[in-house]
Amino acid sequence: VHPNVSQGCQGGCATCSDYNGCLSCKPRLFFVLERIGMKQIGVCLSSCPSGYYGTRYPDINKCAKCKADCDTCFTRNFCTKCKSGFYLYSGKCLEKCPDGLEANNHTMECTSIVHCETSEWSPWSPCMKKGKTCGFKRGNEVRVREIVQHPSARGNPCPATSESRKCIVQRKRCQKEGKGKKNREEKRKKSNKDESKETRQESKGRAARRQNREQRENNNKTQPKKRKAPNKEQDLAPVDTAH
Repeated sequence: VHPNVSQGCQGGCATCSDYNGCLSCKPRLFFVLERIGMKQIGVCLSSCPSGYYGTRYPDINKCAKCKADCDTCFTRNFCTKCKSGFYLYSGKCLEKCPDGLEANNHTMECTSIVHCETSEWSPWSPCMKKGKTCGFKRGNEVRVREIVQHPSARGNPCPATSESRKCIVQRKRCQKEGKGKKNREEKRKKSNKDESKETRQESKGRAARRQNREQRENNNKTQPKKRKAPNKEQDLAPVDTAH
């Protein structure tokens, strides 16, 4: 062992030196060189830092640098995140997305182009004019539909979600709102009054019938029972006509 190599290292190092830091790592740790100014220092880490990917060998586990355009990578040829100005597509970092794809500036990835999608048209509305359905001959009717899929940046834009067309109806007078409301109120009061009258009459009828029934029951209880009249023919004694 070189005089500068020590066996009693800290920080996960198996062997180390005062000048170069870690020279080898304990099992399962990754060895990586960190640059400090003009000097490189070896360190041992549980996982590789950003911009590096780990490779395991029988004698040592090492962290190797990703490509220059990769921010993080799984292997040298498969990026998982790109640096600013590049878009990720199939593990590669591209300055421009391929045909049929578009750049997503939020995720910094090349994604499929999404076109607008809408629902079916609704039925036509009643023929109206200025919010009313009476008092005119010509008006308009409308129908609407909803957007079920908004488009992406390069997708086809959404079409109109409402349509209007002219319509003709048989002209009729509009019922005045105040008069109609007054008539409805009068009808309601009259109906309530008739119902109250019928209810009172029914209550009076039931009370009278109950009173008559009670009176008959009382008369039957207080009136003495009638005795049967004697039979005159049975009470008269036979007359002896022999003398």
